[in-house]
Amino acid sequence: MQIYRAKDYHDMSRKAANIISAQVIMKPNCVLGLATGSTPIGTYKQLIDWYNKGDLDFSQVVSINLDEYKGLPGDNEQSYRYFMNHNFFDHINIRKDFTFVPNGMEPDSEAACAAHNEVIRRFGGIDLQLLGLGRNGHIGFNEPGESFEKETHCVDLTPSTIEANKRFFEKEEDVPRQAYTMGIKNIMQARKILIIANGEDKADALAKALEGPITPQLPASILQLHNDVTIVADEAALSKLSRY
Repeated sequence: MQIYRAKDYHDMSRKAANIISAQVIMKPNCVLGLATGSTPIGTYKQLIDWYNKGDLDFSQVVSINLDEYKGLPGDNEQSYRYFMNHNFFDHINIRKDFTFVPNGMEPDSEAACAAHNEVIRRFGGIDLQLLGLGRNGHIGFNEPGESFEKETHCVDLTPSTIEANKRFFEKEEDVPRQAYTMGIKNIMQARKILIIANGEDKADALAKALEGPITPQLPASILQLHNDVTIVADEAALSKLSRY
């Protein structure tokens, strides 16, 4: 496990973008597992900037997103498909038919999850998986629970996750209560994992994930067992790690 200390959010974003760009340059047809939320926006902006300067080519890249709210269409401004288009895909030369997000409008949960798992298998697995970190230690929408979920599944969002996400909606009642998300097995099968975290509110979860016991009560703790994990975090997020 490698840990890179960033001075601030901008520095974290640039360092993370460097790792992703190296993957694209080394393997132009790589499969990127991508994440949403406020944390990776700066990373995507940096990648767009380098693309505009002619330093990156995404024309052969495949992207597979971690998750999507159940019940939101892709043109809904709060859907993760919309987020990815608006913050990344619309600004680079990636083929839209090579960008995959779980189908939030598929009411049959088993069908939606099976289809997303099949996409991952069809492209030979994920080369680099980008992850944010929830305050309760969730990765994707894998919430604290009694076991590690294996593959893509439908999850009931916890009150803490609904609380964290309600700022994106007009009112709390508008926040979807379910989502489709890659499971821990999907994530752990990625060849490389890149975690980005910033802010003091992530410090406790990051310290427990990296130095605490491996438990489904803190899903990110399973990453201790992966053989190629890179952490890029600012000083505030790293503040509770004993090694710092």
